Amino acid sequence: MAALRRKFGEDYQVVNSNRGASFPSAPVKKKRQRFVEKNGRCNVQHGNLVGETSRYLSDLFTTLVDLKWRWNLLIFILTYTIAWLVMASMWWIIAYIRGDLNHGHDASYTPCVANVYNFPSAFLFFIETEATIGYGYRYITEKCPEGIILFLFQSLLGSIVDAFLIGCMFIKMSQPKKRAETLMFSHDAVISQRDGKLCLMFRVGNLRNSHMVSAQIRCKLIKSRQTPEGEFLPLDQCELDVGFGTGADQLFLVSPLTICHEINPKSPFFDLSQRSLMNEQFEIVVILEGIVETTGG
Repeated sequence: MAALRRKFGEDYQVVNSNRGASFPSAPVKKKRQRFVEKNGRCNVQHGNLVGETSRYLSDLFTTLVDLKWRWNLLIFILTYTIAWLVMASMWWIIAYIRGDLNHGHDASYTPCVANVYNFPSAFLFFIETEATIGYGYRYITEKCPEGIILFLFQSLLGSIVDAFLIGCMFIKMSQPKKRAETLMFSHDAVISQRDGKLCLMFRVGNLRNSHMVSAQIRCKLIKSRQTPEGEFLPLDQCELDVGFGTGADQLFLVSPLTICHEINPKSPFFDLSQRSLMNEQFEIVVILEGIVETTGG
């Protein structure tokens, strides 16, 4: 599922479609701190999480997927390296306890693993077994039940590690964050008349030929307000109707589309004048969701 968020908090222009009237020119953009950046990243920092780290570890798979690529690659390499060294050490310990290392070149002696003389040869045997290379020079003999049990444990552990880490890397590579780079929003939102109604409008377009399946767009107005009881809500979220009742929010995004929010009595902008609209502290977050046709994600 692809999702892209866009913020139009200070990027707006007031356009008058009536030629006879005169209005002040569009306001100059002011630099404000964003709640959601233009690339879709939420500008939120979590604090007071002392003692809550275990919650991230309880959902380890999602935590790994959310990590940056450099940390994912580091964990990937370290996990396999440590697992390989530990398992190779276990094969070497079995050969050491049984005394196979002292009879490595004795043709009449039957070792646990043939042709394992030291740790490098034990490591090579593990790699050949784990990667199913099977050169045929090193192999388990039937007189080593502990080796057979270790082999079964190695196969199960290897399957679990492969499924976990490779699955994590695959999901991370198939995330639609880069796909969102080819979904373009207009730099400015405008207020103008359409069909005789005052509307807030902006455009969205898809640069790729592949379609966004079941594309749906939603808008959230984020601003502070005070309730009649005197409670102050610093980041109150209000839904902006962009065609939910008529189905206009379901997009067939094969060409650039103009998204329209009608400023009617139900709109939070209805009671705002042009001057108050310029000075009001608010942020509009646009969320575009859909399924990427090529990957189905």
